[in-house]
Amino acid sequence: MANTRARLRMTTLYAYAGHHKLLVAGTGNKVEDFGIGFYTKYGDGGVDVSPIADLMKSQVYALAAKAGVVQSILNARPTDGLFADGRTDEDQIGATYDELEWAMLYIENKESYELTERQKTAMQIYQSRNRANRHKMDPIPVCMIPKDLLT
Repeated sequence: MANTRARLRMTTLYAYAGHHKLLVAGTGNKVEDFGIGFYTKYGDGGVDVSPIADLMKSQVYALAAKAGVVQSILNARPTDGLFADGRTDEDQIGATYDELEWAMLYIENKESYELTERQKTAMQIYQSRNRANRHKMDPIPVCMIPKDLLT
């Protein structure tokens, strides 16, 4: 049901944007969009432009603070708003954005040091979600039909 809600939200945004000749902006950060694929394919992942997709969550917060975003928003726990029970992103993922950002940077920087038990758990969550959601983050596979079948 949550994915259906995300797709309905996207459809509504595109209806509004089309009517007003606007673009739909994405809200995903680097960890969500390219780390763990925490978005709905053809839902909140369906956007025209992704202004913060190259920023880690910590950078998004720093930029928001610098831009004067009110403290109540900066302190709010991230949520996709798709569940009536108010669960947060962390509730759904099982790790904080700080932990996921750490895991992503650990892998990108090819670091190597002894991990704590919580770091091992965060790394497992990151890697598991990254593998499971590659179909969202990689380009859509294109079937190459042999030319002899087309004649």
